[in-house]
Amino acid sequence: MHRRVLVPVLLTALVLAGCIVQTPAPMSSSATPVPTTLQPAVTPPATVSQSSPTPVSSTPTPQVAPTPQIISKPAELSMPRGVRDPDWAVEVYLPELVYPGTTIFADNHVADRPRIVEVNMLGEVVWEYFVPDNLKQFNNPGLDIEPLPSGNILFVLPRNGIYEIDRNGKVVWSFVDSKVSHDADRLPNGNTLFVYGAFDQMDDAQVREVDPSGNVVWSWYARDHFNRAPYNAISDEGWTHTNSVSRLANGNTLVSLRNFGVVAELDASGKVIRTIGEGLFEYQHDPEMQSNGNLLVANHSRPVQTVLEIDPATGKTVWSFAVPWQLVRDADRLSNGNTLITGHTVLLEVAADGTTVWRLRLNKEISRQDGSAKGFYKAIRIPVVSGN
Repeated sequence: MHRRVLVPVLLTALVLAGCIVQTPAPMSSSATPVPTTLQPAVTPPATVSQSSPTPVSSTPTPQVAPTPQIISKPAELSMPRGVRDPDWAVEVYLPELVYPGTTIFADNHVADRPRIVEVNMLGEVVWEYFVPDNLKQFNNPGLDIEPLPSGNILFVLPRNGIYEIDRNGKVVWSFVDSKVSHDADRLPNGNTLFVYGAFDQMDDAQVREVDPSGNVVWSWYARDHFNRAPYNAISDEGWTHTNSVSRLANGNTLVSLRNFGVVAELDASGKVIRTIGEGLFEYQHDPEMQSNGNLLVANHSRPVQTVLEIDPATGKTVWSFAVPWQLVRDADRLSNGNTLITGHTVLLEVAADGTTVWRLRLNKEISRQDGSAKGFYKAIRIPVVSGN
């Protein structure tokens, strides 16, 4: 993964002033000419949907904590230019505080046009991929995406399979299985680890790992550990509705069992060595273990959904950020200590002190109740190296 760097001083001044900048943009052949007039860095927020739950203050109050620490900070950015999409706008952009680069995410807000979109810090589309017509019905709960070191994109079509495409949209690898859902990761050895949780039953493996030829080389069954009260009586879109899996640096595997409200850490044999979040997590999504040993997770708490960083050893929350009105799908800790958050109609980058340094908002109103099938789903910041 390339490293990112900060915006040059001149570009920063022009962006904040709303001046005209004429910069050539590398774009796909389908792109249209790029407008060269930059909008002011901050614009008024969009109207909040009235179909959302009881109003909550729109100013999140994160807890003050010593984490996250700044690991590295870019120094310069060469921003690729793209095409403006009228369906969204960047409302906040503080070049001196963001972790700059492009942001790639799944976009389902047009029901019959699911796509993967990559935007620059201005919200301009620099690359996009439309799911083919014969597969576009497989878009709920959203397309998990992972940019690979090769430049290819790995993504999940829920209840259909896993696909790897190059930047021209050509499928270079696939694994088709109707039980695939939510999450897939390419491992350093070339294998692919994925969740097997679409309406899963007790006899199903909730996690599988396949080699490049599609052979199953590892499976994990929740029944071996959770076939007991109160877990064995649960059913909500499947038994566990497992929605995330990742391989940790220590070789263990982290699994999110949504219906159980827990995250389980497994050793290489599949034994559960600990569970995290009992009594705290509510329909949690995309837990990520941090280098400091803490766990970052998008928690579907009510009435306001919240990104939490917890210390698994104590179970205490050390950092939090509330996202009113949103169905929060994902949260990633960036290398400068900021956190990139995906809601169903908004992408946020927030600093450790809770300051919003970048915000892209969909102009279309989508209720939180409909957010699982519509809107944005999982975003990843891709570094842009100077000169690219």
